[in-house]
Amino acid sequence: MKLLLLMLLPTVLLCQQKSLNTIDFVDLKKYMGVWYEIAKIPNSFQSNCVKGTTAKYYLQENGEIKVVNSCYEADGELNIANGVARVVDNKTNSKLEVSFVSLFGWNLFWGDYWIIGLDENYEWAIVGHPKRKYGWILSRTLTLSEDTMGLINDFLRNEGYDPTKFEKTDQSKSKKQN
Repeated sequence: MKLLLLMLLPTVLLCQQKSLNTIDFVDLKKYMGVWYEIAKIPNSFQSNCVKGTTAKYYLQENGEIKVVNSCYEADGELNIANGVARVVDNKTNSKLEVSFVSLFGWNLFWGDYWIIGLDENYEWAIVGHPKRKYGWILSRTLTLSEDTMGLINDFLRNEGYDPTKFEKTDQSKSKKQN
């Protein structure tokens, strides 16, 4: 019986984790533009990125968002990934899906992109995943102050993320873009 309880404990704990909250509303026009990756939970699709990671968002007439992610690889090569995002919660605009795989104009795979934290002036954002397996801290500037990072880390903990799993992104040789 004890063994059964021990085996079920991780499942029970996982089920008790609260659902991930998104922010109340995102003004998509304000959200568009250049964002610098300050930190991320390491993932396979960015494994070659070693520095200078950015995301650029462009609102299209059809309501979709053109996404251009870029980073530098270890050999200095610029890696660019073009994709598209779509809003899946029109009430808040804070739940989106992103796809970087297209075949004959059809996007085959979509990933959750939830805006869970956002500065009131749109100077920084926290993007998460409902299962918390991905996460990004983005900024309009190349760096964030220690005070701001402290607030963000507290926020992440409150939302069930472990801030120590976030890896800082090297933006030291990056130049501010428009």
